[in-house]
Amino acid sequence: MIKLSYDIKNYRKQILDLTQNGDTIIELGCHVGNTTKILLDNFRDSKIMALDNSPEATIKMNEILCDNLEFINADVRLHETLLEVFKRIQKCDILSIDLGGGYHPDTVFKVFYIWSSTFKPKHTLIRNRGILEFFNSAGSSDEDYESCEGFLDSYHDSGIPPQIKEFELWTPNLGKY
Repeated sequence: MIKLSYDIKNYRKQILDLTQNGDTIIELGCHVGNTTKILLDNFRDSKIMALDNSPEATIKMNEILCDNLEFINADVRLHETLLEVFKRIQKCDILSIDLGGGYHPDTVFKVFYIWSSTFKPKHTLIRNRGILEFFNSAGSSDEDYESCEGFLDSYHDSGIPPQIKEFELWTPNLGKY
């Protein structure tokens, strides 16, 4: 299931509702760890991989590090970051994406596409005003494309189209690592 929100309270409620104890969670855009702390408090047996490249993140995230939390200070748009996480875990149950809340929906969608097609989560949560506004403004279609998982079924192994210059990754190549 893919959930969209903008309000931080809704986003956190959604992640709490979808997460089960023991899940593996990748949190892209953890910032100073406020959502991470909520996850740690509620799901002690879950593994959390949190990523952010903001300068504030490292100090705050290092304060809450524990056995079931790994923090990586890195840019989630980079191939090297995706590869580093993939070498540590090949699959996740929850993919949580909060990259600036309302800014750059195109970048957020590209990050969603790459990370979700790589890790194939059961659930993906995206906090982004632009994507939510687009979704709520779009009319319905009689075409039947719908995914029941946290990734797009129709593209899960097709790789990255060449026109996406920000990501020089072809997802099936990850299988060799």
